[in-house]
Amino acid sequence: MKFATKAIHAGVAPDSATGAIMTPIYQTSTYVQEGIGKHKGFEYSRTGNPTRQALEQNLAALENGRFGLCFASGMAAIDAVVKLLEPGDEVVSTNDLYGGTYRLYTQIFAKYGIKFHFTGMHDAQQVAAQINDKTRLIWVETPTNPMLNVIDIRAMAEVAHAHNCLLGVDNTFASPYLQNPLDLGADLIMHSVTKYLGGHSDVVMGALVVNDEALAEKLYFIQNSSGAVCGPMDSFLVLRGVKTLHLRMQRHSENGRAIAGFLQGHQAVDKVYWPGLPEHPNHEVAARQMRDFGGMMSFTLKKNDLATAMQVVERVKLFSLAESLGGVESLIGHPASMTHASIPKEEREKTGVVDSLIRLSVGVEDAEDLIADLEQALAGL
Repeated sequence: MKFATKAIHAGVAPDSATGAIMTPIYQTSTYVQEGIGKHKGFEYSRTGNPTRQALEQNLAALENGRFGLCFASGMAAIDAVVKLLEPGDEVVSTNDLYGGTYRLYTQIFAKYGIKFHFTGMHDAQQVAAQINDKTRLIWVETPTNPMLNVIDIRAMAEVAHAHNCLLGVDNTFASPYLQNPLDLGADLIMHSVTKYLGGHSDVVMGALVVNDEALAEKLYFIQNSSGAVCGPMDSFLVLRGVKTLHLRMQRHSENGRAIAGFLQGHQAVDKVYWPGLPEHPNHEVAARQMRDFGGMMSFTLKKNDLATAMQVVERVKLFSLAESLGGVESLIGHPASMTHASIPKEEREKTGVVDSLIRLSVGVEDAEDLIADLEQALAGL
């Protein structure tokens, strides 16, 4: 099946009892058994729920994977991945990393004896230099949050597998519509389903997709044992949202292209970070491994100070000042004080997260209206 067909049909079927075309919300904690060990595939909703199962199968199909697992949040999904490791193991990750992931690594798991290295991943050899005999996982975001750095997934897979490491890819910014890391050699994919997959800013959820059955079984065990699963209502909402993923991502990308061009030509703007720009670092890699370039972008102001950035984000009218991304509505944020505030200032600034950096999640509104909103917010700078 092609992508749009999978988005609508994969993992779901009309309800056998009623013929309902939408997957029912199985709002139940337990399931009646005919006898000890005799059940219809479900025993307890932490272990498995029919609504969640339909979504897990759908997301696996969208990523060309065999096994999907849905969690209560993206952070819960990453937490499960790190629980594959043991004290003394090491992880290599990008130095331009979502603040919540950085916090989980450095403030939660580091104290249990897992060591984390953060490095630029534009060059595979630079990553290889960080690997030793204790390295078990390479963790990639691409495009990264918030600098939109593009990392060559196939090159990272070659490095990981040459050193007997797992390669995990946070595919949140791209979504399965724009990029499929398993096809490029990744071992597992993580999504903050809250973002583009849900698409309507009304649910918090995370997901993992893998191909290897043994790895899937380990993750299922962690999922069931730790219990950070999503509920059936949230699963239903994402099943509904994902049916329009292809349509939304097309519009996000169209609007992203228009707004990146506008920002490039504005006299108050210094740099624009969007993978679709020919001058963007590793643009050629993005063009090779992505189908389009999405609606996420960041830009800096020529006047590099916090007060000016605050003035812009508070002036907008159509863009909403808020955390998160990937919804149909456009959002604006200030990474240094919002999504990446948990990263020390000196570390943030090394990767480009300066006080004037502003991040946009470009929605699916009319591009002309969004550009007019940014124009009036930037006026006079």
